[in-house]
Amino acid sequence: MIRDTSGLCVIAFILLLCGSIFYGIGIAVFIEPAHIAPGGAAGAALMISHLCPIPVGALTLLLNVPLLLLSWVFLERRFTWMTAFASAVCSVLLDFLITPIFPVYEGDRLLGSLCGGLLVGIGMAFIFQAGMSTGGTDILGYLIQKKWPHISIGRALLFVDSVILAASVLVFGDLEAAIFGVIALYVQTKVIDAVLYGVNAGSLVTIITKNAGGISGRIIKELDRTATLLPGRGAFSGAELEVLMCTVRKTEFASLKRIVSESDPGAFVMVMETSDVFGNGFKKFAG
Repeated sequence: MIRDTSGLCVIAFILLLCGSIFYGIGIAVFIEPAHIAPGGAAGAALMISHLCPIPVGALTLLLNVPLLLLSWVFLERRFTWMTAFASAVCSVLLDFLITPIFPVYEGDRLLGSLCGGLLVGIGMAFIFQAGMSTGGTDILGYLIQKKWPHISIGRALLFVDSVILAASVLVFGDLEAAIFGVIALYVQTKVIDAVLYGVNAGSLVTIITKNAGGISGRIIKELDRTATLLPGRGAFSGAELEVLMCTVRKTEFASLKRIVSESDPGAFVMVMETSDVFGNGFKKFAG
């Protein structure tokens, strides 16, 4: 069966356009006037633009060129093409649509960093949902991880963004530039997670207990959830135990913790954060 991908391409392009507009408004209206550089290629471009009268979008695209060349050589070609396209769309809309039309916010820097981080986060989440990336530190993080596999991409990105934030203190001439940059970067990260995963983020709870039946019964009755029961044996004691696995939304975790505490105070509980949950009672699988 041949699958028609034209509809998916249209949806991806719409997401890219919407994401680029949100991203551009966050940068041009709030981030740039606040004189902060919240990491990434855009952060470096904002600092250079502060020193030289060159549009931020054009600078971001120029900074991405050597990274895209490295990505072409060392990473996947499709990833490179998609990143280049998304970066070009973001830069063009920022310089030729957002900057000339939208008014600049010149109020409180804290509000500017919060609103900027919010809008940039929404924009980047839409772009990620389109299966694309804005490049910059994303590429650099993958390259660092490829060269040194023991370093996680998250740590690599944290290192690069920290360097940019530290440099912003020198460029903008005050310590608050880095502080507000951290705030904007934090909000941006949280918003990306919220848009991509939303209420489907949850907790996978593994409970080692002698009262699995009582706990699972209360989970079904009080939380309207179910659980999976597995047989187990203590390695040291050799005692027969049961392992109960249950996935709940974050809003339900406190209730689950209370149920376990009341049903078996001696239970051993492990909690893992889940970014997305599919199946009965959660999000449906995409058609």
